[in-house]
Amino acid sequence: MEKVGFIFDLDGVIVDTAKYHYLAWRKLANELGFEFTKEQNELFKGVSRKRCLEILLDIGNVKATQEQFDTWMVEKNVDYLAYIEKMDSSEILPDVTRVLEYLKKKNIPIALGSASKNARPILEKVDLLPYFDSIVDGNSVTKAKPDPEVFLIAANNLGIAANSCVVFEDAVAGIQAANAANMVSIGIGDADILNEADYNFNDFTEMTDDFLKSLLNKEHKA
Repeated sequence: MEKVGFIFDLDGVIVDTAKYHYLAWRKLANELGFEFTKEQNELFKGVSRKRCLEILLDIGNVKATQEQFDTWMVEKNVDYLAYIEKMDSSEILPDVTRVLEYLKKKNIPIALGSASKNARPILEKVDLLPYFDSIVDGNSVTKAKPDPEVFLIAANNLGIAANSCVVFEDAVAGIQAANAANMVSIGIGDADILNEADYNFNDFTEMTDDFLKSLLNKEHKA
């Protein structure tokens, strides 16, 4: 049987760092003289930091020179890093560790495929780094999701064919990237929003060991 590889997004799948991103973006928006709501923050899911800042400036109708833009990118990240500095294993989302343990015991290759440029330090802080055979993050890619680049690099690093990989994602762009890579896509979150996924779960507590076993044994994508 051909081996299967598993690829996990980070934010909203393994840990909920979206709240810290929101606080950092809101702080910057307030400094620039406008409000930034949690509803508007939904636009930032699965989006690169550069694109997030572009959207934020559009929301506030703020014009920026390249120098200002670069400065605000750094400022936001410094604030975000200050928030995540205090993260620990209590911030791992429910049953993520159980799923990782299940796959590790079966010697299944596991990769991270995330737009975050802080993926590795976050995994270190929550003590999950040893589960991952490859980390592909915002430092490793040139194209943001829904381009499949991040997942294709992860599959290549694992030595697994793309159509033999399973992706866990909480963002529409991430599901679209997995589908574009011809991988099995599993949406973590609202099924109405993630309706392009092959499978949907609200979170990992709904995902049984039998379901995981079926992914290891099922026919791969054509």
